[in-house]
Amino acid sequence: MTDSTAPRTALVTGGSGGIGRAVVTRLVDDGLAVGVHYAGNRATAESLVEEITTAGGQAIAVGGDVADEHAVAAAFDAVESAFGGIDVVVNTAGIMVLGSIAEYDLDRFDQIVRTNLRGAFVVSQQAARRVRDGGAIINFSTSVTRTQLPRYGPYVATKAAVEGLTPILARELRGRDITVNSVAPGPTATPLFFDGNTEQTVQALTAATPLERLGRPEDIAETVSHLAGPARWVNGQTVFVNGGLA
Repeated sequence: MTDSTAPRTALVTGGSGGIGRAVVTRLVDDGLAVGVHYAGNRATAESLVEEITTAGGQAIAVGGDVADEHAVAAAFDAVESAFGGIDVVVNTAGIMVLGSIAEYDLDRFDQIVRTNLRGAFVVSQQAARRVRDGGAIINFSTSVTRTQLPRYGPYVATKAAVEGLTPILARELRGRDITVNSVAPGPTATPLFFDGNTEQTVQALTAATPLERLGRPEDIAETVSHLAGPARWVNGQTVFVNGGLA
C-alpha cells in the first residue's frame, strides 16, 4: 500500500552546481525529497545535502558517470532505497566544449556525445523503467538549437538529439500518466556559460533578449518545478526558457 504521507521524490543529475543546484533547491522547497547526483565533485554535492537536511529537507548525494549504465542504475537504487521510489527525474548533467566543426577535435566530440547524448539516453532509460506512474521526466536541451550560433555545432548536435528523443519516450510511456519534456535554457549565468564564452559574447547575449539580462539558474528551476508538478498537460515538448531570445 502506498504511503500517501510520504514526500514525492526526485533524482537530479548534475545536481551539485549551476542550474542543477538551483533545480535541487527549488524541488526541495516544493516539498520533494531529492537525490543530488554528482559526477566528480562529491564534496559539493554532500555540502548541498547538508544544507538541505539542516534546514529540514530530505536529500542524499549519489555519484557516477551518467553514461555508465551500471553507475546510473546504482544511483537510482540508492534514491529508491532512501525514499521508497522515484517520481521525478531531471537530467541536467552535461558538458559544453565549443569549437568550429571544421577544426573540432574528434576525441572531444566523442566526449561530448558520451556525456550529453549517451548520458541522456542512459538516464532516460532508467527513468522509463523506474519512475512511478504519475511522475515526470525532464531532459535538458539548449536554445542554441534555434539561435544556431557558430562554434556550438557539436554541443547543439547532442542537444538536438535529446530533443528528438523526448517526445518519442513520452509516447512510449502511454498509459502510465508520466510526462516527458525537455527544457531548453537560453544564456544563463552559470560557470559553464562563462567558461565557454568570451566577455564580448557574454555582453552580446546579455543584450540579445528583450529583457536585457542573462537568465538566472532560478529562472530555469521555476520551469522545471512547473513541469515536475502541476503541468500535467504539457507532454512531449521542448520548452524554451530564454527571456524571448529569438
